[in-house]
Parts: sequence; C-alpha cells; structure tokens
Amino acid sequence: MNQPKEMAAIACRALEDKKGQDVTVIDISKVSCLADYFIIANGENSNQVQAMVDNVEEEMAKAGYHFAQREGYQAARWVLLDYKDVVVHVFSKDDRRFYDLERIWRDGVFVDAAELEKGE
Repeated sequence: MNQPKEMAAIACRALEDKKGQDVTVIDISKVSCLADYFIIANGENSNQVQAMVDNVEEEMAKAGYHFAQREGYQAARWVLLDYKDVVVHVFSKDDRRFYDLERIWRDGVFVDAAELEKGE
C-alpha cells in the first residue's frame, strides 16, 4: 500500500472509531499539489470534534506519522490536520455545511473509505 493511501485509511478508521459522521475521502492528487487526499468529517459538538482529532493524532502517531500543522483545535468548529500528503478536516455540522469543501473539491475523485484498506 502506498504511504498516502495508508495514512488516509488510518485517519478514516480513527474518525469512525469516535463516531465521526459522513466521513468523506477525496483524492485530489490529479487536481492539486496541496495533498493526495482530503478527508472530511463532522461531529455533533465541540467535545466530539476534539475527540475525533485526538484519535486521529494518536493513531497516526502510532503508525509513525506526525502532523505538520494543526489549526482550529481550541474552537473545534473546523479543525485542520495537515499531514502533507493527507489533510484531515473535522467540522462541526453547521460549519461543514457552510464551507462545503465537497463542492469546492468536486473535481477530485471521491473514494470509498473501505477501498483505502485494499492494497494496490
């Protein structure tokens, strides 16, 4: 499995472990040089958003991956974890609807999170 795909799979599992809602994976590698994957999810409240982010950080660290930057953790309305090849966005429900990253990045390829688990 390639490294960005493995990282995305780990992040998705971590989000789902904390009951992340509507976990969406977008392969943006052919439309942007920012990253290979954007992962988008939301939680019900700020405590859940922070728990989801904490779990992603913990599971990624166990696998040897550490974020380059984290933004928005204190407010927990839109938390961004930048792992270079994979960017994880964890939103409150209202903020996710407002920013609508899925629409902005619709030129990317939407990937079923279960497909990330499969080797290449």
